[in-house]
Amino acid sequence: MLRSYLIAASLLFSSLPAFAGDAAKGEEIFKRCKACHSMIGTDGTAIQKGGKIGPNLFGVIGRTAGSLDGFTYGASILLAKEKGAVWDEANVAEYLIDPTAWLQKITGDSLAKSKMTFKLKDGGEDVAAYLASVK
Repeated sequence: MLRSYLIAASLLFSSLPAFAGDAAKGEEIFKRCKACHSMIGTDGTAIQKGGKIGPNLFGVIGRTAGSLDGFTYGASILLAKEKGAVWDEANVAEYLIDPTAWLQKITGDSLAKSKMTFKLKDGGEDVAAYLASVK
């Protein structure tokens, strides 16, 4: 009986996401993102003041890629939108490592290119956790 419980627990935990970011670390790392992005709440509250080159990242987790009203996206992110890409923590973490590679994978277009040239070698999971924590 104990063996059955151990096997069930093992299967359960092996199916969970492989990463778990630290939102507090992500908030600190997000300072690098503020050159291009801000986080402005739906009520207009500035959670993170920043640039407007990139879209507002408030509420990005759960949002369809390339769908924020009022922002002009590049062709490749709009293709990702057409393919149904949704920003979840795993997608955000992977995108931050290499935005162009992520777009090429999601769209199936080897010529897809991101307007975001910044790459975050470490801490993508933490930034994703931070973005998910801000509501």
